[in-house]
Amino acid sequence: MNIAGISRYVTLTLFAGVMAFQASAQENEEATGFVVDEIISKVDNYIVLKSDLDRLYQDQLTNGRPPGQQLRCQLMAMLIRNKLMMAKAEIDSVMVLDAEVDANTQRRMDMILSQSGRSPDELEELYGKPLEQIRSELRDQVREQMIVNKMEGVMTDGLVVTPAEVRRFFSKIPKDSLPYFSASVEVAQIVKIAKVSEDQKNITRTELVALRNRLLAGEDWATLAKKYSSDPSVITNGGDMGWSGRGRMVPEYEATAFRLKPNEISMPFESPFGFHVMQLLERRGNEYHSRHILISPKPSESDLAKASKNLDSIRTLIVNDSIKFQKAAKEFSDDVETKGNGGFFSDANGGIRLMVDELDPVVFFKLDSMQIGDVSHPIVYRTDDGKDAVRILFYRSRVAPHQASLEADWSRIQDATLNEKKDRILQKWFQKARKDVFISIDDAYDYCGILDE
Repeated sequence: MNIAGISRYVTLTLFAGVMAFQASAQENEEATGFVVDEIISKVDNYIVLKSDLDRLYQDQLTNGRPPGQQLRCQLMAMLIRNKLMMAKAEIDSVMVLDAEVDANTQRRMDMILSQSGRSPDELEELYGKPLEQIRSELRDQVREQMIVNKMEGVMTDGLVVTPAEVRRFFSKIPKDSLPYFSASVEVAQIVKIAKVSEDQKNITRTELVALRNRLLAGEDWATLAKKYSSDPSVITNGGDMGWSGRGRMVPEYEATAFRLKPNEISMPFESPFGFHVMQLLERRGNEYHSRHILISPKPSESDLAKASKNLDSIRTLIVNDSIKFQKAAKEFSDDVETKGNGGFFSDANGGIRLMVDELDPVVFFKLDSMQIGDVSHPIVYRTDDGKDAVRILFYRSRVAPHQASLEADWSRIQDATLNEKKDRILQKWFQKARKDVFISIDDAYDYCGILDE
């Protein structure tokens, strides 16, 4: 994997691991009295820490990269180039919107909390810092990655590779160095999200009316929000949504905010996310500060049965060859990410042939009971955003474990070729842009030759 490929691979999902590393480092420092981290590079006002490099290096080893100085140098170069992009972004006034940074930070924070399996108090104890400090540090990383992505996007916009370039790239790989790929599959789905009945909605409205009465009686908003709200951000904000401008929230929420008087608590109202009660705290011009409690109504067994029956009728049409699976997915599926792709799951680069270890484990185990060409019966499951749904799977093809070849792995080799081409462009940019800023690298990394012409 070249530097450009690594840069796209190293995402902020590593944040939890970095935090764990820092927590461990803090314990070691307290126990020994020695400093366990150090600055290994400075790019204008930006720094690269040794812990940054160590964490990425270990992650690459975990994912099968061979150890050695070459890998460490590649990662070092990537970290320095990212900091150079940040410095140049300041000079060139390249910015990202605070609202987008905040939204991405919140999604990442929610992911960290849900994947850790720990309570907010336990995370604070583990990392030795309050959640707001963790959020602030995460926000800095999110902002940096967004700016780096924007800078890279501008420099490589419209870049493509020809079939001849792909073949030349592949022919340069020594036969004994060709990667060995695990089994890969093509799998598609059609999803029907269970439609919540009016009876279930009325149950939710009644629950929120009862909560509203408790709030009016003086119970603590954050306490009730953390106990009852379906909004995952409630773990860190207690339902307080902060200041928002027009267009930041869904129309139903925004309309209610501008209709309320300061400190007034709304009656339950519906949005695409469920039912809310909201309190308007302050308003100034076109901005407002609010807090809310959200309850998403759950479909009943009857609601799920209706979705399953609907999907089963679609399956019958497919099995009887009255409609192709891909066409049915585009017309009937409720899953936005896959329906435009004929229902097929795809990787980060848009390829529809996935390594089996990239599949959702539930899908992976379901395929064990299916044959190539099968369309499964409806399966009840929960979507990534927590909605109860039903889906059918289409098992189109499988390629056994094999050594890389142009015939079986064209899209993957094409992606590698494109990444190498992008890397050359970014490297040329680095050599030119580094003259505009101050860069220093610890002498221990002179062997990498990062600043060589």
